[in-house]
Amino acid sequence: MTDVLLTVGTRKGLFIGRRRGGRWGFDGPFFNAQAVYAIGIDKRRSTPRLLVGADSTHWGPSVFHSDDLGATWTEPTAPAVKFPQDTGASLERVWQLHPAGPAAPGVVYAGTQPAALFRSVDEGETFELVRPLWEHPTRSQWQPGFGGEALHTVITDPRDPDAVTVAVSAAGVFRTHDGGATWSPSNEGVSAVFLPDQHPKFGQCVHKIAQDAGDPDRLYLQNHWGVYRSDDSGGHWTDIGSGLPSTFGFAAVAHPHRADVAYVFPITADSDRVPAERRCRVYRTSDAGSTWEPLSEGLPEGAHYGTVLRDAMCVDDADPAGVYFGNRNGEVYASADEGDSWRLLASHLPDVLCVRATAVE
Repeated sequence: MTDVLLTVGTRKGLFIGRRRGGRWGFDGPFFNAQAVYAIGIDKRRSTPRLLVGADSTHWGPSVFHSDDLGATWTEPTAPAVKFPQDTGASLERVWQLHPAGPAAPGVVYAGTQPAALFRSVDEGETFELVRPLWEHPTRSQWQPGFGGEALHTVITDPRDPDAVTVAVSAAGVFRTHDGGATWSPSNEGVSAVFLPDQHPKFGQCVHKIAQDAGDPDRLYLQNHWGVYRSDDSGGHWTDIGSGLPSTFGFAAVAHPHRADVAYVFPITADSDRVPAERRCRVYRTSDAGSTWEPLSEGLPEGAHYGTVLRDAMCVDDADPAGVYFGNRNGEVYASADEGDSWRLLASHLPDVLCVRATAVE
């Protein structure tokens, strides 16, 4: 069985799990008492670099990195992510750390609150604000979601380093095809049930986007009500929520190797944020959203109230792929067989905010 590194960001620090020979062990917390909303794993190096966005109530948010799988950590001497003084903004949180593909060596993107995109060309040690998105003419009309005004998703096209897709809660999806010089809203077909005009050009509360393994133009989107698919890189979205017990939720994950396979974790409602029908179930599609199947073998069978947040579900890159999720009950579950069966890895952790996993040597 492939060895796996699993990083778990919680409201009270980072926990690191390792699977060696089929057995799991956990260390931590690292960054004790700091909320960890963002984790990136950069495998473009000979040894993976771990990137962590941690919030200190005393020192403020910062980005740390480790080149020895979490044994030691480095913080830049100057803030890695900082708003230029002329913006009048200050960093509240790093929501996303996304290493770009092999076509863009050294490039790492950071999504933040207030909603902005930052770009690093030195593997995440320093970042610069992507000003054209920050200065987008629609920006004055962006509204914070329930969790804040967050740029929480970054997707890069493996074929074209200049093509980047981001999602903002609550402003929707925006795309660039020229390396960030210009940006366009890309929300056609996505509803905003909380607005008088439920199909605006922007203003949707997108919760998460995932990219299909077989076709980079195919994207899956979990909205604030609604699950969608795009087959043209976000140019248009089609509702694929039929067959789910609820189309509200936060997480959306695509299989790392198999085309048309994706996972979501349905939540009852925006007004009742617990697992749909009070049951702990992941739903998987194997046909790009035409049908969905519940995955619950090994998960709690009784009434369950553990909500899975937008970045608290992930896959590794092993074969067969592992699937992982953590919840606000402090539980972490893992499947070593692509979701067919599950086991509890950890319990009684702080509120789980994000998980990331990778196969390791």
